[in-house]
Amino acid sequence: MAFTPFDLTGKVAVVTGGNGGIGLGMAEGLAGAGADVVIWGRKADKNAAALEQLKAYGTRIEALSVDVSDEAAVVDAMAESLSRMGRIDTCIANAGVGGSAPLIEQTTEQWRKVTTVNLDAVFWTLREASRHMVERAERGDKGGSLLVTSSVSAIHGAPQNQAYAATKAGVLAMVRGTAVELARHGIRANAVLPGWIATDMTERLQNWDAFNEKAIGRVPMRRWGEGEDFAGIAVYFASDASRFHTGDSVVIDGGYTIF
Repeated sequence: MAFTPFDLTGKVAVVTGGNGGIGLGMAEGLAGAGADVVIWGRKADKNAAALEQLKAYGTRIEALSVDVSDEAAVVDAMAESLSRMGRIDTCIANAGVGGSAPLIEQTTEQWRKVTTVNLDAVFWTLREASRHMVERAERGDKGGSLLVTSSVSAIHGAPQNQAYAATKAGVLAMVRGTAVELARHGIRANAVLPGWIATDMTERLQNWDAFNEKAIGRVPMRRWGEGEDFAGIAVYFASDASRFHTGDSVVIDGGYTIF
């Protein structure tokens, strides 16, 4: 019998922030492996473009306009995703925002903007997905995968990014607690820690020669990461290949952290 642990046929995934960057790369990997995918994003034009791109893989694709900083919107979007697809096997909490300023100049408003999207919204997303997965498990249909996009900022010193780094460290603790709590239902929870990735969030840095020389020049693979570099890890954690892998955090940074 053929060994096909990465076949996602019949599985459904939700990817927040799935209309671009890392989220879209993950969604492409999932769809390419046979999964039906629901992407959440704020911008209608980006959602529409991502929808057309993902439909080329031949699976069922849906796109929802969702502002994850609104708890009610997250609750409603998860219910709508379930209504459209019938089930959710994998939920990837990927949506996030940046925002940097010298520590002594940072305002509480700036802090709250980042922490609401990067921490509160992850909690709401995992809570709503977990509720469905636990209910399913109690009916005898155990299993599910929760994946959170953290950052190497969680483990590096990130000057002028205290809010961002704090949220990315916070979700690691959230993942570990969730993994232990939900393991009896067959539900796994893990995190990925991206390094320097070419996304809208890092656009300014991508065009900064000094940064490319001093920071990207230190990346052993000698390049920026791309969204498609996260397709494989998304498929792995959504698949049966990772059925005993939980509570972990995986660094994907081209070797930057260890160099």
